[in-house]
Amino acid sequence: MKGSIDLFAILDLEPIDVNLFRGHNLEAGRQRVFGGQVIGQAMVAACRTVEGRLPHSLHCYFIQPGDPRVPIIYEVRRMRDGKSYSTRGVTAMQGGNAILSLIVSFHAEEQGAFDHQDKMPEAPPPETLSAEELSKHPMFPRMPEIIRRYYEPGRPIELRPVEVGRYVGEKIDHGRLHIWIKTAAKLPDDPALHMCALAYASDFPLLDALMARYGRTLFDERIMWASLDHAMWFHRKFRADDWLLYAQDSPSAQRGRGFTRGMIFTGSGTLVASIAQEGSVRERR
Repeated sequence: MKGSIDLFAILDLEPIDVNLFRGHNLEAGRQRVFGGQVIGQAMVAACRTVEGRLPHSLHCYFIQPGDPRVPIIYEVRRMRDGKSYSTRGVTAMQGGNAILSLIVSFHAEEQGAFDHQDKMPEAPPPETLSAEELSKHPMFPRMPEIIRRYYEPGRPIELRPVEVGRYVGEKIDHGRLHIWIKTAAKLPDDPALHMCALAYASDFPLLDALMARYGRTLFDERIMWASLDHAMWFHRKFRADDWLLYAQDSPSAQRGRGFTRGMIFTGSGTLVASIAQEGSVRERR
């Protein structure tokens, strides 16, 4: 399809030396590289240096915005290979300057004595939130153009928000939001690749939960925002090319920073990942 963006191509890094990889930017027209892309590509770089173990957590800091016109170099540090866990550090660089620093921990699969999870929140199924159904919504004519683009074909990630009223000023006091996500194209049967794809998608709408408390959006030109850090934990197996419910909230905002968190569930209710992020959110003076 003309204009379509292949997530598999975005995550397919070019090896250039031992522990050194090059990532390319396929999403043209952005002012800066999408943060989820840098996380996903850095995860791929780390995974290519570990065998027989899958990631269970990642922690990263966004150091400065990436330039979409310049390829990104990923340097992997092999920090530890223990009996059960491996640790990798990854620095994403452009022009010799770091734009992201990430640490990924890998775990050899094992059986545990304890197994529990929170219950999935109630939400309408993604089939009822299609572009066709949204077009029938009375607020559709007032919806920002950038939100309508969520539903355009050719995007690497399909997004179907549940609380669409927040895009036209609806205030959500508790700040709890829900959005269905999945990769637009089917992915190979590689569990690590599905984790990298979900890491890519996890950065998309998270700070929206903060703005929803105020009846505002991140697309408000009076708002300056940027992700500062990002943490993610993988709990159970999943496919990123199946619909997943991303439940989000924002328990705190103060002094120009806001804290947000999310839980990701399969359609059948299995909790597969948790996310936390702090962002810089300021009002232009």
